[in-house]
Order: sequence, then structure tokens, then C-alpha cells
Amino acid sequence: MKLLLPALFSHYRRHPLQLLALALMILVATMLWTGVHHLTAQARASLGQSEQAVAERRQVERMDGQPVTVTDFVTLRRAGLCVMPWLEVERPAPAGRVVGVDVLAAGCFAGTEDSAQGWNQPLNGEPFLDIRDAAAMVTDNGEAKASLSLLLADSVPASALPGDYRVSRFSLGPDTGELGESFLLNLDALGVLVLLITALLLRSVYQLGLAQRRDSFALLHRFGVRELQIRLALVLEILVLAALCVVPGVALGRLLAGLLGGGFGQALDNLFDTPLFAGQDAGWLAPIALMMAVVLGVCLVDWFRPAGRITNWLPGAVRPALALIAILAGLVLALLAPTLALVFGAVALVFVGVGLLTPVLLSALARRGASAAGDPLKRWQFAEYGVLARRLALPLVALQFALAMVLAVQALVTVFEATFDDWLDQRLAAEYYVELPRGADSQAAADWLQGQPELAETGDWHRVVRGRAEFRRTEAEAAVGVDLLAVSPVTGLLTQWRLLASAGQPWVGFERGEGLLINEQLARRYGLEVGESLVLTVAERRWSLPVLAIYPDYGRPAGEVMINASDLPVSFRPGFEGLSINPGTLGMAAIEAGLKQVWQTDSLTVRENRRIRALADAVFDQTFLLTRAMTVLTLILAASALLIMGWVFFSTRVWYYRLLAVWGLRDREVAGQLVRLAVALTGGIALLALPLGIWLTWVLVHRINPLAFGWSLPMAVYPGFWVELLGLSLVIGLTIALLMRRQLQQPATLPVSATSLAGGDR
Repeated sequence: MKLLLPALFSHYRRHPLQLLALALMILVATMLWTGVHHLTAQARASLGQSEQAVAERRQVERMDGQPVTVTDFVTLRRAGLCVMPWLEVERPAPAGRVVGVDVLAAGCFAGTEDSAQGWNQPLNGEPFLDIRDAAAMVTDNGEAKASLSLLLADSVPASALPGDYRVSRFSLGPDTGELGESFLLNLDALGVLVLLITALLLRSVYQLGLAQRRDSFALLHRFGVRELQIRLALVLEILVLAALCVVPGVALGRLLAGLLGGGFGQALDNLFDTPLFAGQDAGWLAPIALMMAVVLGVCLVDWFRPAGRITNWLPGAVRPALALIAILAGLVLALLAPTLALVFGAVALVFVGVGLLTPVLLSALARRGASAAGDPLKRWQFAEYGVLARRLALPLVALQFALAMVLAVQALVTVFEATFDDWLDQRLAAEYYVELPRGADSQAAADWLQGQPELAETGDWHRVVRGRAEFRRTEAEAAVGVDLLAVSPVTGLLTQWRLLASAGQPWVGFERGEGLLINEQLARRYGLEVGESLVLTVAERRWSLPVLAIYPDYGRPAGEVMINASDLPVSFRPGFEGLSINPGTLGMAAIEAGLKQVWQTDSLTVRENRRIRALADAVFDQTFLLTRAMTVLTLILAASALLIMGWVFFSTRVWYYRLLAVWGLRDREVAGQLVRLAVALTGGIALLALPLGIWLTWVLVHRINPLAFGWSLPMAVYPGFWVELLGLSLVIGLTIALLMRRQLQQPATLPVSATSLAGGDR
């Protein structure tokens, strides 16, 4: 064994580029996957902790509409009621929001011993702090704003409250578990695809190395070295290489997660009200163990065969048929699958089928071209193209998958960006948004706004009321809870909305109270259509209304019903009320002064459209920062691996290409042949990646997105980006040809047989 290891490892002294290629691919792949895994593990833990800590609860409010104070807390506690102060502190950016919790007061909230332990653990990190520390932030920072709420335990009935208080629902954020999980699921799927592409690349480079070492293995056999010893030495070799590369790869991945974590955390916080908690650590052991297993599996899956060839477990005629069956089954399943898991299974089937079929298709086209060509040089070009397609099958397929993935993700992000902008233009049509103060009368404000002639002539406005309702298709069916959006009056701020489906003039019927609108999520979830009547229950009122239109509602999974606010019963308790206003020539200052007088208040919460839109755009950019970074890095990995693999493989055939000079070709003509071969190879694989990328875009838009999020996007393709990817593939081919031309200028030893280095092809 002492002499065996140096003899085996001498291969990498002769071919250091292969060792460098293996090490870099293991390192980069580990870094990419660890970065995704680390971020998603943190985010998933944050989602779970946030949902448990800020789930919808009951809060105590004063009947006179005034905010609660510490005095109210003392009064209720002395009355024997289980209440807990909840101090929400909003600090200027980039510090953000924290929540102060009184852990001692929360002890009575524990229904079980487990939940008691959850509340009684030390609060030593944001966003949850001891209430004393949170209050100190308000004192220390004059720009910080604090809002106190009193949470009431579920075990306390509302009737137990004194007459000066009432109960309302309270939550720090909406129920976004489904959307958050879908967001993280897409990142997990991207991480799996990175592993798949990396596995193909690692296997291709390692298999080539084994093919080049066959003569060395045969020589060792003649000296009495047993096959088992060679296999053990190969295991040790790949273990050492993996250990040297995986550990720093995990460290770099955690560093990458840290660099991207700020934007990713902001996206989670703004989109899902889920801050990325400090101190959440995905650990080192799991990424290291997984990547070690991947490296060992893909490199030694053939049980370390000294021959270095992939086991031919399928006859050549059966493989294309099996590939076609897998593709057809995947296409049908992707079209009809009712669940997200089955759609992902369909995508896997199509990718497997395409991976098996692509090398066969390229070889078949090469054979057909060779048989049809009359010129001997043309026949040689087609024949050599077929050899390259077979011998570089794995890196070529990996590049095809990477190109398809980048094409699909780019199309999805671009179409979402365009759709998102259009949707924001609709939803943020007003210039200002005014939040009603607690206890204020929205009808009084509406009457005052109606009486302003300048606003009626040059501006627009409407009330916005949000809450909960129930609907059912028939009286006999069980009621289903749904979000309620009520608006009035109907102005240009509403009529410019883009509707997915509508009947006649929906806004005319809506203004008369003759129907309702529903969002796309509700329509998809229950199969509702325009014209169908729904039985709606709001507070104590129940009435039947037809569906006038279906409107898009991106960014959340909840179903929603929209009605005219004038139809709301008096007993309805809204969760939110506000005004959307285009002031026109009246001016926002005059409107603010008038509303303050109507509501008898000294301060109003007024939000400007420009700032809201800037925040929304920033959140969107941060949301897809990680996705874009990972796809670009994956494409770079696949392109670099094909470049290295092509150069290594071409170098084994230098002697063969020099035979072209024997045919009478000049050096420049030989170099031209290599350029044609390399460019045709990479350009062909880019063309084959286009249909796969377009299909993957369709699956993301029309199947995965509706199943995961509840809403769909318009399908769009971007030929300009196709040209960019094709240009990138041609650059890779030209680079391979340039490196090969340099190889031709160096001396090469003629092998004993034409198959000793090339694995049987010439």
C-alpha cells in the first residue's frame, strides 16, 4: 500500500488540470448548496417561531377608542384576568421593528407545560426582547415609535371583561405560512437542481480520469496488486479530496449566506412578516455529510470499476425508447397532476428522459450527416462530432440543464416583474393613503369628502375597509371563512383595474350593490366562475350575490371577496379602515386639515404612494436576488466544467487531430476544423436547451405557481435572452477551440493503440 498510493496518485501529477477541475467543482457546488440550505433552514425556523409567537390572538381595547396604557394593564390584572403587555417598537431603517414581551405576565398564557417553557425562555435577541429593553429603545431613540397592546388569553371569555373594555383580534402579521413555505420550496428545488448538475459534472470529470488510468490499473495487476486494493485506494483518494474541498466549501457557503442574508431577511420580513432570526444556525454536520455522500456516490457509483466505464445496463436500442417514455409520461403528468409533489416528479421524469435522449439524438444526427456527406472531410467532421457527443455526454447534459434552468428562471422573474409593476400601478393608483384613527367614524369622513367640489372635479378617492366574512355556494353547504375587502364609492381608482374575467359592465353592477368580485386565489381554490351566485355572510347579515368579476391578487394565498362598502351592516367590526385619495387641486394639506377637524384629532397617519412604491420595488428586487445569484453561479459552474472537460478530452486526442495534417490540411485549416467542432457542439446543446427551458417556464408559470401560490402569471418568452445564451455557448466553444489549438502546438506521444486513451472511439 505504501507504493500503491504514489503509483495511483501519479496520474494527477501528469494531469493537474483534472485534479483542479474536480476540486473546484466540489468546492463551488458545496458553497452554492450550503448557501441555499443555510438560508432556507434559517428562514424555515423563523417561519415556525414567528407563527408560534405572533399567531392571531385576542387583544383588549378600550370602549372609548383611546389607546391602552399600563394603567389598564394593572386594572385588568387586579381583576384577575390573564393579560400580557405587547410593546411594538418601530425604529428608523435599517434597525427595523422589535417587540417587547413581559415574560412574567405571559406565564398565565401557558395551556400546557411545553407552551409555558416556550414563553419562559430568556428573550435575548431581536425581534423579541424583554419589554423593559424595548421601552428603553424608545427613550434612547427619539425617532422610534411605540405601540402598546394588551393580549388576552384564549381561556378568558369576553364577558369577563369590565364594561369599559372589549375584545378584538390581534396579530403581528398575516397567516403567510403557505406562501412562505412555497417561497422556500422554490429555493430548495433550486438547491436540488444545483446538486444534480454538479453530480453530472463531477461524474464526467472523474470518469474521464478513470478511463485515462486504465493502463496504470492493468500494469498494477501485472505486479500482483489485487483489485480490492485498488478500489480501497480509490475510496481513500476521493475521501481525501472531498474532505479537503467540502469543509472549506461549507465555510464559503455560510459566508455567501451571510452576504445575501441581509437582503433575503428583508424580503422575508416585508413579504411574509417573518424576520430572519439571529442565532438560527443550520449547523455544519448536515451539509458536510450530504456533500461527502454526493461526491462518493457520483464518483464511485459503479463500485470503483478499474475499467472506468459506465455499466451498460441497457441495450442501445432500448435507451431511446425508455427516454421517450419518460418524457411523454412527464409531460402528461405535468399537465394533469393535482399536487405540487407530482408536478415536481413530472419535471424530474422529463429531465431524466432528456438527459438520456440528448447524447443519443446528437450521435444519430451525426451518423445521418456522415452517411449523407460525399466529401471525406465532411464525413470525418460528422463522425468526430458523434464521438464528442458520446464522450462528453454528461457535461453536455449538465450544461443543457443549466441553460434551461437559467432560461426558465429569467423568464419567470422578468414576467413577474412586469406583472408586478402593472399590478402595483393598479393597487397603488392613489397618491396618498390615510389610516383611520382608532374609534374614528369613516362615514363622517366620507360625507366631508363628498362635499368638496374641487376633489370631485380634479381628484378621486374611496374608502377601504378590511375584515372577515363567510361564504357558501348554497344554503345547505358549510360556511367558509374568507377575507373581506369593501370599497366605495366606485371611481377611476377602481375602474382601471385589470380583471381576469368579467361579465358585462362589472363596476356598474358593483356600484349598485348588485354583485361582488372575488380574487383569483378564491376562484381557483373552489372552482368559482363569473355569474355564479354566492351566499355571503357579513356580521349578522346574509345575502346572495352573483360574481361580477375575478381580479388578480398577487403575493398572498388567501381568498378574498370584494363588496361595496355601503352594503356593510352597522354591526360589522372592521380589522382595518382607510382612505385612498388623489387630492387633485384641493391639495393634501387641506384634506388633512379637514379630516383632523372631522375626527377631532391632532395627528393622522398618511402614507405617500411614492414611498410605498419604492419600498415594494426594493422588496421585490431583494426577493429574487438569491435566485438570480444562484442561477448565474450554476451556469458559470456548468460552463467552466464543460470548458475544462472539453479541454482535457481534446488533449487526449491531440495525436489524432494531427493526422489531419497527413491528409494535407494546413495548420490553420486544422484549427478551423476544431473551431467548427467545438462551436457546433456547444451551439447544438444550447439549441436543445431552448425547448426544455420553454417547457420548464410553462410549468413554473401555469402549474407550479398556481398550485404553490394560488395565482397564475401570463406566459411570456424572451428571444433576446435566447440569443444571449446562444452567444455564451458559442464563446465556450471558441474558448475550447483556442485552448485546443495551443495543445496542437505542443509535442504529444502517439499511443500504442488508437483506443488506449480515447476509450474505443477514433
